[in-house]
Amino acid sequence: MAEAKVERKDKRIIVENVRRVLLKEYLMNETRRAGFGGLDIQRTPMGTRVTLLAERPGLVIGRKGGAIKSLTEAVDRQFKFDNPQIEVQEVSAPALNAQIMAEKLANALERGWHFRRAGHSTVRRIMEAGAKGCLVVIAGKLTGQRHRTEKFKAGHIKYCGEPRNLWMDRGFAAAKLKPGVIGVTVEIMDPQAKLPDEIEIKQPSAEYIAAAASFVPPVRAPVVVEPEPALAVQATVGPEGADEEPEPLIEPGEREATTAKVKKSKVAAKRLKKVAKEVKQLGVDVDVDAEGGDGA
Repeated sequence: MAEAKVERKDKRIIVENVRRVLLKEYLMNETRRAGFGGLDIQRTPMGTRVTLLAERPGLVIGRKGGAIKSLTEAVDRQFKFDNPQIEVQEVSAPALNAQIMAEKLANALERGWHFRRAGHSTVRRIMEAGAKGCLVVIAGKLTGQRHRTEKFKAGHIKYCGEPRNLWMDRGFAAAKLKPGVIGVTVEIMDPQAKLPDEIEIKQPSAEYIAAAASFVPPVRAPVVVEPEPALAVQATVGPEGADEEPEPLIEPGEREATTAKVKKSKVAAKRLKKVAKEVKQLGVDVDVDAEGGDGA
């Protein structure tokens, strides 16, 4: 049961989107002379509000609103929208609207312009209007019977990611020529686009400067560094118990040599003791002192 509901919901979404695409194509064809610049469809409690962007809104409205009334009736009759209301808005900057520029480029190709001349002219006009970047793609039978694709670009362009979805406006039009149909795609980056790699450094305010000038760093207690201990001294006691003048220990260089001598003397003493033990077993009395010497 739940799966059937999900399928019905998905089907409604698909049907609604297809209907919106068909409405956009219909209005694009009907308002081509007026410079179709885009479409926005919103559902409201009063019905469906359709906002139409046009370069020359007067041609869409018509004399005393006759053209827009007939257009509204046709939309209601063909697409079955709930109480459609069409509003027409003028495009403030036609050179920054991708759909309008794509239509103009397609018209230029239909009038006989060379595709390179038309492409470079469109790019130059868009960049002079203040766009951050633009991309023009012309695809079709341009110079022969074989399909070709030519690209004209300038400025900064985003091909994927969130910046593309937010700041790249895309328009498409088709030019019908004798060799065949030529597709025209125009993409324009908004002049107000803020890219992730753009960093704005703000000037400090007067309050911040005043607070920084009046700031007094806290006084910290001085850090007392204890001196390194001097070389240890060895005190010798005389026969009367009085302390004599201390003598410094062996220097680091001499300490290693002394240690080696001590090790050698210990090894020699062990060997002598072993020899004395063997001699005693033979019946000879041998005395070995602590330093490794022998005595009778």
